[in-house]
Amino acid sequence: MENKVTDFSGKWKMRSSENFEELLKALGVNVFLRKIAVRAASSPAVEITQQGESLSIKTSTSVRTTHVSFTVGQSFNETTVDGRPCTSFPKWETDSKIVCEQMLQKGDGTVTAWTRELTNDGELILVNNDRRGCSLHQSL
Repeated sequence: MENKVTDFSGKWKMRSSENFEELLKALGVNVFLRKIAVRAASSPAVEITQQGESLSIKTSTSVRTTHVSFTVGQSFNETTVDGRPCTSFPKWETDSKIVCEQMLQKGDGTVTAWTRELTNDGELILVNNDRRGCSLHQSL
């Protein structure tokens, strides 16, 4: 991408969440684990550091902390929201939106993807998508 790279850096706080439990249900996560995940994800601490096109994202909840580092345009290994190992490929869709397709490393299952977009009003929107959609809205 030739445009200026958007800086996603910051400590982000949850403003709202839509359809997270429905996404987990569609992925086959059992009701007990769904309830725990939804409660834990209601107030995650998300810290993003960025240098150019390399991002490091640390997400902490009361249940667990995850950390992923990647460079836009290069594949990397991570786990889907329901814990399946996958290879992900992030790319710029616009100068302020990263889209990432996730390919399962083994087995069959629902195909997932995520996007992170920084809006003009400074809101960070994370969408986890299995074709149904789940969005998390965060602000600095």
